[in-house]
Amino acid sequence: MTSWADRAPAVTRVGAAEAVFADLRDAILGGELPVGTRLPSEAALAERHGVSRSVVREALRSCHALGLTEPRTGLGSFVVHDSVEPDPVFGSFAASELLEARPLVEVPAAGWAALRHSASELTELRGLVEAMRGEPDPQEWAVLDGRLHGLIAQASRNRVIVSVLAAVREASTAQSQALNLLPDRREHSDEEHARIVEAIATRDDAAARDAMSAHLDAVGSALRTLTDRD
Repeated sequence: MTSWADRAPAVTRVGAAEAVFADLRDAILGGELPVGTRLPSEAALAERHGVSRSVVREALRSCHALGLTEPRTGLGSFVVHDSVEPDPVFGSFAASELLEARPLVEVPAAGWAALRHSASELTELRGLVEAMRGEPDPQEWAVLDGRLHGLIAQASRNRVIVSVLAAVREASTAQSQALNLLPDRREHSDEEHARIVEAIATRDDAAARDAMSAHLDAVGSALRTLTDRD
């Protein structure tokens, strides 16, 4: 029987990192890469998919975050579970903790930002939205995502909000990196961010809160899609 490592991956209409992630995930969940298997090296995976090693590392980070694999120093990555962790950990926090806490802070932050932002902050927010639309690298996109949410907090003029979001930024960025490997998630997120920023621009605090709430709801739905796959 042809092994997973010898079989060419299916061609899909998604980004490079998404394709590598989907191939690994499906092979693990389908039993082609059973628990205890050492994954091929980054170089071998890069050759298999015709992508760079940085793309492979992006896909592996999501496999690690979902509890499917774990890296072992000097040995590579190993399959440790054949099902997705229902509450994956990103940075120092569980996904469920982020989903519960972020709306409590970021929804009012968007409302206050609509009322209190400066002209220069609005210009920067719009610039970030445009930069994210044109950013092909999922990891860099997630960094820009963190900057956008942090700037909204700054524009709220509430130092408690700024401090709380700074404390979870690493975890939120890691979560974004994982979720953006779902097909079209980044594009949908770009549209959600644009709606938030334009509501802020009109100084409509209710619309800004609603737009942020809708965005965070979509994040939760994406996470459930990612973790419910079996």
